[in-house]
Amino acid sequence: MANRPTIQDVAREAGVGTATVDRVLNGRGTVREETVRRVAEAAYRVGYHASALLAQRLDPQRPAMTFGFVLHKGKQAFYQNFANEIERAIAERQDIRGRAIIRFSVSQSPNDFLAEIDAIAPLVDAIGSSAVNHQSITQEIERLKDRGIPTFALLNDFGQGIRENYLGLNNLQVGRLAAWMVTTAAQGVGKLGVFVGGNRWHGHELRETGFRSYVRDSAADFHVLDTLVNLETRQLTYEATLDLLARHPDLKGLYVAGGGMEGAISALRESVAPRDVTLVVNELTEDSKSALLEGYVTMVIATPLRQLCRDMVEMMVNATKNGSSELPGQHFLQPHIYLPESFS
Repeated sequence: MANRPTIQDVAREAGVGTATVDRVLNGRGTVREETVRRVAEAAYRVGYHASALLAQRLDPQRPAMTFGFVLHKGKQAFYQNFANEIERAIAERQDIRGRAIIRFSVSQSPNDFLAEIDAIAPLVDAIGSSAVNHQSITQEIERLKDRGIPTFALLNDFGQGIRENYLGLNNLQVGRLAAWMVTTAAQGVGKLGVFVGGNRWHGHELRETGFRSYVRDSAADFHVLDTLVNLETRQLTYEATLDLLARHPDLKGLYVAGGGMEGAISALRESVAPRDVTLVVNELTEDSKSALLEGYVTMVIATPLRQLCRDMVEMMVNATKNGSSELPGQHFLQPHIYLPESFS
């Protein structure tokens, strides 16, 4: 075949000499792992017939690692995006043969999270989870640590002092940021509503605390109503928002600290004009983006999922290779802020 890729094509694509490609192909001499990888990737890109052989030569040099993840709300766009970014971050690693096992808890119950964690624990080198903060979860994380399986808290902190690291936003700061926007953009002074997913979400509690703290310190003319629990569901948030609007004609702002924002958006669309009630939500999805452009959402505070997943996999690889760190840590990422003008 006249157009069949040659060693010269592979060498040109990899930026090395043909002699180097020959040594890699035939296993002669010593070639740095980085160079072997470049040659293997170049062979794959140009369609060289021996690319499979090169991959076989490369793989034994990379340790196999399996990372397990237990998330929740598997049908929500945000957590689907999260799972995709986990897969991407592991696939991008060139120093390991990585694999992800991703499971979703069927509810916010600690027992449901535990069931999924227990199912994957024997199969993995490290675990990351968005589990609730509960004593039974903490005990399980301690057992996993004793077995040499480090656990990482994702988005919501749990097992403080035992888990390997927390990765996510500084939730206290997020709550204050939400309050700043709500009170700054509100059409006059009045009442504010806050939704949290549940009492076991440590991150939501911190966001609520930050929100109330800012209002108390810097916007005391506003009155924050009793916090509402929406279990991160669209329907509960929708019904509760309609109720708030009916009972409090002077409602000026809402903050949905966790999931369920779609319900608040729907209720506002049905009941008020754009920008009549300031709404701040977390995470950019098609729903929140559309509501931003329509004027029903004022600001979206988003987790930089790609960066979080890359950092998380880096930490998991290090913990698997070198063992757990002596001091559990916190890894805060800067949130991405989206306003209507972000898309103009």
